[in-house]
Amino acid sequence: MVEPTSCQWPTNDPLMIKYHDEEWGVPLHDDEKIFEFLVLDAFQAGLSWRTVLHKRENFRQALEHFDLAKVARYGETDFERLMSDAGIIRNKAKINGTIQNARCFMAVQEEYGTFDKYIWQFTGGKTIDNKLSSLSAMPVSSKESDAMSKDLKSRGFKFVGSTICYAFMQAAGMVNDHLVSCHRYKQIIENLADKNP
Repeated sequence: MVEPTSCQWPTNDPLMIKYHDEEWGVPLHDDEKIFEFLVLDAFQAGLSWRTVLHKRENFRQALEHFDLAKVARYGETDFERLMSDAGIIRNKAKINGTIQNARCFMAVQEEYGTFDKYIWQFTGGKTIDNKLSSLSAMPVSSKESDAMSKDLKSRGFKFVGSTICYAFMQAAGMVNDHLVSCHRYKQIIENLADKNP
């Protein structure tokens, strides 16, 4: 049996392959999951996605399953607990940013009803298909991620530069950056067609 062609970036890391095959690029509309992805992408700043992904379960435990309301209420005791947790990335600015972002996230929910409704406006509610033929053609930002970054910053969010926003857009399926030769590219396009006949 011939192995399906895939994007090269997961290499031979089983966790990266599972993430690529099951999550990356799948349109995301669940606020709880969107918050999780925003948290993880913020912690990725300056690091590899592999590093963050391998600590994902530790983050899940440390942040009470990415419970938005609980994280938004975190105070000094919780901050110190997170700073002493060797299982996560112990970065003072990123931990403070996560707590701040949870509060900002809830403010957006209050304004828009859901964060999903707010965040997808930057791509007009649709997945942008970049039809990439090689990894070297993959952008690190776009006019949409620039606009998202600017707006998030104006609302008080931290660690939301355009590159981080673009990585989030890739993960959350706001852009389809699977290579056209990848087995997941066609699956995602077909799923979108099924949902938007």
